[in-house]
Amino acid sequence: QVQLVESGGGVVEAGGSRRLSCAASGRSFSTYVMAWFRQAPGKEREFVARISWNGNIIDYADFVQGRFTISRDNAKNTGYLQMNSLKIEDTAVYYCASSPHAGNAARHYEYWGEGTQVTVSS
Repeated sequence: QVQLVESGGGVVEAGGSRRLSCAASGRSFSTYVMAWFRQAPGKEREFVARISWNGNIIDYADFVQGRFTISRDNAKNTGYLQMNSLKIEDTAVYYCASSPHAGNAARHYEYWGEGTQVTVSS
């Protein structure tokens, strides 16, 4: 049983930075895959980044490669998404997700936060 709560969203100018946090409850989180997804209005939820329990495996969507950094601190039971060089098209609700074993498909994840809105303005 894992519960996730995202925070750190808000309005940021294009080219700016923002760090999202995913606070988790439950001992199992530290052994689970953690990922970030996002969903813009009228679009399907899409994969952003994924990190294994020990941080040895990290995957990024092509559209964020080189701009976003996923990380986690298991001692704090928290995951992060550092977003740099933000673009208007990054505007979306960002979700934290976790599961014992999961890839880059949203359907693979058992646990989800409620999301945090990130709006990138010109």
